[in-house]
Amino acid sequence: MANEEKIDKAQVEHVASLAKLEFNDADLGKFTTQLADIMGLFNTLSEVDTTGVEPTFSVTDQFNTMREDMAVNSHEKDALIKNAPDTQDGYIRVPAIIDESEGAN
Repeated sequence: MANEEKIDKAQVEHVASLAKLEFNDADLGKFTTQLADIMGLFNTLSEVDTTGVEPTFSVTDQFNTMREDMAVNSHEKDALIKNAPDTQDGYIRVPAIIDESEGAN
């Protein structure tokens, strides 16, 4: 495989930091090996001669398979509230997804 670039631990560590992931040394070594193997597969695929091969846009013969647009009774608030794990004053309570302490200086 010509022009094959070797993946090293520093590159995997950099990508992990961008994704806000932390790995111990054992995991970092394992993921470095796995990523190098995956990149090797891409290098192998890039060597395949695809001259004259039409691009594939879909692997099935089904196009735009959609259900009929039908109105449903979605006004059953009491039934919905009854099935919710946590409610307050007729509303469904969900965990906070914005931590206001992040980024506050």
